Formats: sequence, structure tokens, C-alpha cells
Amino acid sequence: MLLFGGANDPIFMVGVFISVLVGMTVHEFAHNYVAYLMGDPTPKEQGRLTLDPMVHIYWPGFIMFVLIGFGILGAAPINSRRMRNPRWGYLAAVSAGPFSNLLIAIVAGVIYQLLSPAYGGILYWLLLTMVMFNVLLFLFNLLPLFPLDGWHMVYSLLPVDLAYKWRDMRQNLQFVFMAIILLSFVPIQGFNPLGLLIGEPLRAITELLMGRNIWL
Repeated sequence: MLLFGGANDPIFMVGVFISVLVGMTVHEFAHNYVAYLMGDPTPKEQGRLTLDPMVHIYWPGFIMFVLIGFGILGAAPINSRRMRNPRWGYLAAVSAGPFSNLLIAIVAGVIYQLLSPAYGGILYWLLLTMVMFNVLLFLFNLLPLFPLDGWHMVYSLLPVDLAYKWRDMRQNLQFVFMAIILLSFVPIQGFNPLGLLIGEPLRAITELLMGRNIWL
């Protein structure tokens, strides 16, 4: 699972840290748990059927995220060949990660809309970042670029002959992915490839779940 960082406000950053930790943990747990349900014993063998974030953190990527705002936060070593139905079991396990983030965002948005307007401060920022960063995780990981979940989802959905061609393209798609990330850090106003890909869906879904325009 991969993620970008955000602003410098301390309260906002606390919200980001909690949101990232929750989003990463649930995302990786979802991959592992669904893989286990599909017949893959690897998650159980490696002790990954837990919501303990320390089990799922990929430390080099997490430290990279803290330092520069981008990194691979966690990993789920699932094995499709050990599943009852390798193709559809793998699709379910891979899809579980990003859709678990969407579920977190929905729950956080519902809680926010049910709370009295008197509640604010840290709670407001926590719910806001919980929605925003989990929607970001959902959208980002759906991009059909290697090594994101979206690439693996497309691979599972394609007919066998096209799946082989898609697999052969993974190195080129990884270069595209790396180029998009690097170019998104270029300090040119209005030039953000990643923002062009997921910016508007991120805004629309976040505002829908929060019930208000948060970019005023």
C-alpha cells in the first residue's frame, strides 16, 4: 500500500498519522484475511490475521513516508497458487485492500455527519483526514499501474491471452508509475500528474461523505 503526505499543521499531522496507521492496518489486514478465506494459508502462517499495525508495517517505506511524504506503508504476502480458485480468489484478496479503505471513509463520514456542530478541533480534523486519506488510498491503489492493487485487479480480470500480455507490460507500467510520482513532486504550479488522475474524484467523494465543501 502506498500513500502521500500532507500539510504542516500539527493537529492536521496528528490526524494524518492516525488515519495513515488505521488505513494501512485495515488495508493490509483485508488483503490477508480475504486471501485466507479464499484458501491461502500464508497469512495465518505468517501471523498476519491481526489488526496489530506493527505486523503489517513495511518499515523502510514507512520511514520514507515520514521523511518525504511518500512511501510503501505495508505489504501482504499472499499466494494465489495456494487458493482454491487462484484467479477469482486473488482478485477478491487484492480488491479487499482498497475497498476496505473506502469503507473506513464511509464510516468516518457518517460519524462526522451525525455529530453535533459543537464538536470540532482535533475530532473534526481526525474525521476529515480519516475520510480524505482513506479515499486517497482507495483511488490511488485502483490505478492500473504496477505494483498497485489496480494492476493486479486488471491482471485477474483479463482473459488468459490478454493477461499474459498485461503481465509482460508490468515493467513499462512500473516506469510510468515512477514517472508520475517523480513528476508530481516537481515544484511547478498547476503541474501535478497524480492530481490530474485522482484529484477530482478525491474531492467529489470526500465532499459527498463529509456532506460539505471542505475546499472553501
